[in-house]
Amino acid sequence: MAAGSEATTRVILAAGAGGEEGEHVKPFTPEKAKEIIMSLQQPAIFCNMVFDWPARHWNAKYLSEVLHGKRIRFRMGMKSMSTVPQFETTCSYVEATLEEFLTWNCDQSSISGPFRDYDHSKFWAYADYKYFVSLFEDKTDIFQDVKWSDFGFPGRNGQESTLWIGSLGAHTPCHLDSYGCNLVFQVQGRKRWHLFPPEDTPFLYPTRIPYEESSVFSKISVVNPDLKRFPQFQKAQRHMVTLSPGQVLFVPRHWWHYVESIDPVTVSINSWIELEEDHLARVEEAITRMLVCALKTAENPQNTRAWLNPTEVEETSHAVNCCYLNAAVSAFFDHCRTSKVVEIQAPRTGGECMKKEELNVYSDMEVGQTGSQNLTTGTGKPEAASPFGPDLVPVAQRSEEPPSERGGIFGSDGKDFVDKDGEHFGKLHCAKRQQIMNSEKAIKEQIASNATTAPSQTFISTDDLLDCLVNPQVTRIVAQLLIQGRSL
Repeated sequence: MAAGSEATTRVILAAGAGGEEGEHVKPFTPEKAKEIIMSLQQPAIFCNMVFDWPARHWNAKYLSEVLHGKRIRFRMGMKSMSTVPQFETTCSYVEATLEEFLTWNCDQSSISGPFRDYDHSKFWAYADYKYFVSLFEDKTDIFQDVKWSDFGFPGRNGQESTLWIGSLGAHTPCHLDSYGCNLVFQVQGRKRWHLFPPEDTPFLYPTRIPYEESSVFSKISVVNPDLKRFPQFQKAQRHMVTLSPGQVLFVPRHWWHYVESIDPVTVSINSWIELEEDHLARVEEAITRMLVCALKTAENPQNTRAWLNPTEVEETSHAVNCCYLNAAVSAFFDHCRTSKVVEIQAPRTGGECMKKEELNVYSDMEVGQTGSQNLTTGTGKPEAASPFGPDLVPVAQRSEEPPSERGGIFGSDGKDFVDKDGEHFGKLHCAKRQQIMNSEKAIKEQIASNATTAPSQTFISTDDLLDCLVNPQVTRIVAQLLIQGRSL
């Protein structure tokens, strides 16, 4: 249906009854879209790129018909105002069909069935991380409804995609993905994204408990933070956007994100795009897995559910983890032999030294359906034209604190939570020495904050030790040393 040209991608669309055939132009060719994705160091919204995708009409009602009778797993969480994140290890789970979910979501409190124990006014439901290959195993033709090839990745479709269906309030705890970058297509309803750049990692108080491969969680509830326990979070540079149907969000590598559904039903489709840096990151993850499993299993051999994310189904024995590490190292060397990599270097982190003027501060938090806002941006480099415009809108940095849950989608007063001192935090640390000093200070304060909640100031728990040993900065160094030792 689509044909490419040098400047744009044109699609001929047939109008409805009584209308005329017209030409709709996509703003970026696949080649240009991929160039943007591989070079852009900040989150951005692609507009007018998926209007011809069949998946554009995949609302929950349609999917319930396609998946008629198929039971899928929903994560059940509380519509609470807690300052503690709702990790997946603390949630309950329900096996249900999409029809049963939609009936419950209509707030029919008297219904029977799998959701009968969950008051709709108090709980949200989330069918998250649903891989197409498992969900549509007997309907593989449907993979073609998703066309990531329009973004410069030929052959990539639903087979490399994941589906997310949630009710109002359903959310993913704040985390960063160890591998790749992320493209997220919003199909139904709206989702609010809170994003933080990689250099803010020390201010997000990272933890690997609960453990999930490729996910580094934050100890902070970013919509209702406990600033007494986590004071460094005030320095984090929050970027926010409301993603609407028909838009595609680009999330660069290692950007932290918290995602919440703000409409009664939301449907999203995403795909993680592999990057060069992933080869070393897999070694880091294998080291992390071995350390977490060894220490936590020794602490409590009978209760892995307390620290192992429900998404982790593989065996956690030391022998299996050793094989996993060796496989990751072997794969790294195999890649080096077939690529132009000649030395081991620290992986590039998106936006690490990005100049402040490159962050286009966009006043509107909610991007319009057509992305038609008047956008001005500049990098101060006349030879490098900005990619931003009506069809590629950067995600803005917030200058004030976000709505807390008390005044947000579950609140009653509707007021935003603002910084009591009226100060603006979140300056970029582009000087490497200053960044390292700030990081070390934040990490030390993070450890100190943990101790304040312990029985005594000298008590160090297994989790305290793990937070240090598997801190992303530490595992990166360990992975580099391990690779260097093997390459000598």
